[in-house]
Amino acid sequence: MRILGIDPGSRLTGYGIIEESSRGYSYVASGSINIKAEYFPDRLKQIFDSIVEIVRLYQPEQMAIEQVFMHKNADSALKLGQARGAAICAVQTAGLPVFEYAARQVKQAVVGKGAADKIQVQHMVKMLLNIQGTLSLDASDALGISICHAHYQQTALRLQRGLSQ
Repeated sequence: MRILGIDPGSRLTGYGIIEESSRGYSYVASGSINIKAEYFPDRLKQIFDSIVEIVRLYQPEQMAIEQVFMHKNADSALKLGQARGAAICAVQTAGLPVFEYAARQVKQAVVGKGAADKIQVQHMVKMLLNIQGTLSLDASDALGISICHAHYQQTALRLQRGLSQ
């Protein structure tokens, strides 16, 4: 199973792709979409187009994305929600199922505590995926979302097997 994780943002959107198998998961690709447009609708189009291209290149089977949390600034939360919407619509054009996780769930799954900071998530993602060298915070967050989804999927599968026996 190939999973695309998205850490949405209206200026910088991280993406991370992992491959999940019976032996665990491995790193496929990651990066950041650096949105250059000033006009906000153009930013959303750039997110949409970039994610459509990532899906075309890497052929993920599922997408996981971080849920919106309320910022102190309502305008920022609205823009983040719109960036998420552009990303979700982009994968929907390919027919991918979308799964959403709270930031706290991602941190818990990757680091073991829901109050972990971005540096701790980055460190654990690099260790779990055996990544050497530099990894941006946006890309590591997106990979963390992918890992979180893989954990939740494995747990759901175990529960399903247990109930059917």
